[in-house]
Amino acid sequence: MFSAKIIFGPDVFTQISAAEWNQLVEGSMVNTPFQRHDYQAAWWRHLGDGELLTVVVTDQEGDLRGLAPFNLRNGRLVFNASKEETDYLDIVTRAEDAEKVWERIIDCLCSENCPAWDVLDCYNIPAESPSKTILPRLASGRGFLFTEEIAEVCPVVYLEHDFEGYLAALDKKQRHEIRRKMRRANGAEAVLHLVNQEDDLTAQVDIFLDLLQKSTPEKGAWLNEGRSALFHEVAQAALADGTLLLMFMEMDGEAISALFNFCYNGRIWVYNSGIDMTRFGHLSLGVVLTAQAIKYATENQCQTFDFLRGNEGYKYRFGAQDTIIYRVQVHRG
Repeated sequence: MFSAKIIFGPDVFTQISAAEWNQLVEGSMVNTPFQRHDYQAAWWRHLGDGELLTVVVTDQEGDLRGLAPFNLRNGRLVFNASKEETDYLDIVTRAEDAEKVWERIIDCLCSENCPAWDVLDCYNIPAESPSKTILPRLASGRGFLFTEEIAEVCPVVYLEHDFEGYLAALDKKQRHEIRRKMRRANGAEAVLHLVNQEDDLTAQVDIFLDLLQKSTPEKGAWLNEGRSALFHEVAQAALADGTLLLMFMEMDGEAISALFNFCYNGRIWVYNSGIDMTRFGHLSLGVVLTAQAIKYATENQCQTFDFLRGNEGYKYRFGAQDTIIYRVQVHRG
């Protein structure tokens, strides 16, 4: 028998320890860096808006079985951590508990203890998540309207071989281009730098953010004070738990291209990137860095290289295949 309660506000991040929270994430049906305690807490601290309410589900022994952090604003309940910064979102629970946990969540959200809401608006749920099949049943049982639509694609590369085996599986032209660009960058003495514990992480993240802003006008406009702070805090937490993969290609000691990745759960998650296109453009250091990141993945037993959201053409030239994330809505009235 499961029971549920609502914890209001950011106190949830102290009432439930990072160790307990992350243990549940690691066994969860959707296990990504974005469900983890430090990411969720940092996002709320720097970008949260509205009212944070978290449904906490426990079993008869009081053990944690489910977490559902929501943000309530203008009658709309969404997952904590906005779709603007966060590529995968879902409740945190084991697959075998998902139906019972969702039942308790909906019960809690419909109780007199919960503030009024009109729509439960769940963005970026992965196609394979049990939530996609559970929520329509629960909505129907309560007479609520359920809708579903494709939100975006997340192209991924499935890695079954070493780096040479990965290259061999690509289109011949693309394989040749990657090899040629990597050789040319090496001949020009471009240097790969992986940020580690000995680096000044604050300074390295600042360099990354500068390159992100220089990449495109859209990225420059997107990066604000809150998002910058999120990158800094998440980087510190990820470095501490060994999941940060912050990479640069450097020329003459200066960073030209950058990737901010997580290496987590057998997968590389390409969270964001940056490049100074005005310098050393002939060396294609963005392409070279992506190839180096895939090489790192093959050397570190990662089965998947996840480009996250967006159908940009370059992702498919690296052999990516689309996976789908969904927006599902439960309309109460």
